[in-house]
Amino acid sequence: MKLIARDIPPRIVWTLEQAGIHPLLAQLYAARGVQNTQELDDGLARLIPPSEMRGTREAAQLLADAIAANKKLCIVADYDCDGATACAVGIRGLKLLGAKFVDYIVPDRVVDGYGLTSPISQRVKDSGADVLITVDNGIASFEGVATAKALGLQVLVTDHHLPASLNGQIVLPEADVIVNPNQPGCSFESKSIAGVGVMFYVLLALRAELRQRGVFDASNQPKLDTLLPLVALGTVADVVKLDANNRRLVAQGLKRVRAQALPAGLASLFIAAGRSAPAATTFDFGFALGPRINAAGRLSDMTLGIECLLTDDIARGDELAKMLDGINRERREIEGSMREQAFAIAESLFDEDEEPPPAICVFDPDFHEGVVGIVASRIKDKLHRPTFVFAASAAPGKEHELKGSGRSIPGFHLRDALDLVAKRYPGVLLRFGGHAMAAGCTIAEENFDDFEQGLNEVAQEWLDAATLTRRLDTDGPLKPEYRRVELVDVLHKEVWGQGFAAPTFSEEVEVISQRLVGEKHLALKLKHQGQPVDGIWFGHTEPLPARVKLAFRLDADAWNGIRRVRFLVEAAEL
Repeated sequence: MKLIARDIPPRIVWTLEQAGIHPLLAQLYAARGVQNTQELDDGLARLIPPSEMRGTREAAQLLADAIAANKKLCIVADYDCDGATACAVGIRGLKLLGAKFVDYIVPDRVVDGYGLTSPISQRVKDSGADVLITVDNGIASFEGVATAKALGLQVLVTDHHLPASLNGQIVLPEADVIVNPNQPGCSFESKSIAGVGVMFYVLLALRAELRQRGVFDASNQPKLDTLLPLVALGTVADVVKLDANNRRLVAQGLKRVRAQALPAGLASLFIAAGRSAPAATTFDFGFALGPRINAAGRLSDMTLGIECLLTDDIARGDELAKMLDGINRERREIEGSMREQAFAIAESLFDEDEEPPPAICVFDPDFHEGVVGIVASRIKDKLHRPTFVFAASAAPGKEHELKGSGRSIPGFHLRDALDLVAKRYPGVLLRFGGHAMAAGCTIAEENFDDFEQGLNEVAQEWLDAATLTRRLDTDGPLKPEYRRVELVDVLHKEVWGQGFAAPTFSEEVEVISQRLVGEKHLALKLKHQGQPVDGIWFGHTEPLPARVKLAFRLDADAWNGIRRVRFLVEAAEL
């Protein structure tokens, strides 16, 4: 592991400090590419206007006409947290804006697979709907959209995934309207906006359209900012890049959560997860609430997650949140046993004194398809290689197919890699899609070896020694005067996440003592710049030398009612 200190442009730091930013925050912001205080302004007025996202105006007109005609609207969701929050935002927002008939369908991960399919379009039609709206999916659902149109449905696709390509040309489904910042001709600056963010923007455009039609005016229009807690949750949970616009959406959502202006079901989720809404952080969204919503889609039915986000009844919210918490516990048990087995398979691919292959592909007939993505992420973290984990499909009639989920490392665009494998090995990939760092695919079991060979060929060509060297970008040494509990609280309140990493400092420290706690965590007594400080390295059991360069985050724990700073160790340069 190489610990690399980020470059901190001194002129930018000085500019931010002169604008009143705390010196430590000024350094952290500058190291993450912030140029001026305008980027740090999280006011709603600073959001990119909806008019800049292609398709929002047409979507607003379609929906306004449908509401005026009392048409029935049906949202086709996705079975992850982004899809669930996007569905809840869509239903809540459309009802706020006057829609009387709004329902939803969420695909079953096993039976339906991902996206809008022809059978799902038929189910939407059979429900009596007139308008089909996709959230967090649909940009590559050619057959599903075509079926919906043939059945007489109007189709609005809202998505954020990359569109498909054919012979080097981007192709789009024949929907009535497509809203996706990654479609050709869209100048929307925040290409990394989550699916829930796209739906929120559609609602903003719809409200503006309804104002223009005289349905509302500025004094009596519905307040869509009540949806921002859900927008923030979905944005963080989907691990999209937190550019300035996404940070504003998350910051605004967090403010409302901390003020306890949040849906009852979301409040219940905080309680079930043992977290405090008034002290909510992005870590709560990413590591406590998000996984509980995702667990429903992985092991059960995402309807549970969506209903939890939709309910305004406290008792109902508590009931659903407890159910989601129980499903998440089951998910952790399944993941734990499966992770051990997957590690063993992955490590059997190379000798102990060898480097791992450029890409890792793992399959076992006993794997559960609901947690393959999590396990792929764990292997990727341990071996620092692009990783795919496959499980046999449990869908009726599809037992010969394998469903795979992949996670990548910086410098290796996973979806582009799949596209190249598909070109070199025609017929091997039945379906695929995703992003740079995460992707999914379906293959026939008999083609597993061909897929593994193809992915390794691409990885061998694209990855060099520097990319394959595990590195961690840090913020360098921590000044002793910043080792204070109140600064820990300041840092925790900021918006951190993908592309805007939480502060991680690095420097050489003295290890005074070390012991295992809970059999799998290393508790440390350290000396940092001459002063004692406690440390903990979760999930690490190997002893450290007397002096070592550590990467650590700042945290605070309480002992006898007194809060003290401690270091959460992330890595060591050994």
